[in-house]
Amino acid sequence: QVQLVESGGGLVQAGGSLRLSCLASGRTFSSYTMSWFRQAPGKEREFVAGVSWTGDRTLYADSVKGRFTISRDNAKNMVYLQMNSLKPEDTAVYYCAAKGSWAISARTQQYDYWGQGTQVTVSS
Repeated sequence: QVQLVESGGGLVQAGGSLRLSCLASGRTFSSYTMSWFRQAPGKEREFVAGVSWTGDRTLYADSVKGRFTISRDNAKNMVYLQMNSLKPEDTAVYYCAAKGSWAISARTQQYDYWGQGTQVTVSS
């Protein structure tokens, strides 16, 4: 069982930065592929970025590539999402998710655990 708690969301102006954090419970955190998803009002939840067990592989959605960076610290059971050059279209609730298998996936159905989400609002 893994519990995920996100933090770091807030209101920021376009062009600004935010860093999201996700704290995971459980002793086997390093065995989970971790990802960030987001969901804007009236839209489906979408993949943002994922990182492998050891942090050596990452995957990004085209919409955030070059602006967002995902990382993890297995010693602290933490996953981070550094978001730079934020745009109004990045406004959404951001969710941390964990899957207990090797491959990074953009499909929500393949994730076993989800956090409650943290709101990110980017004003123009």
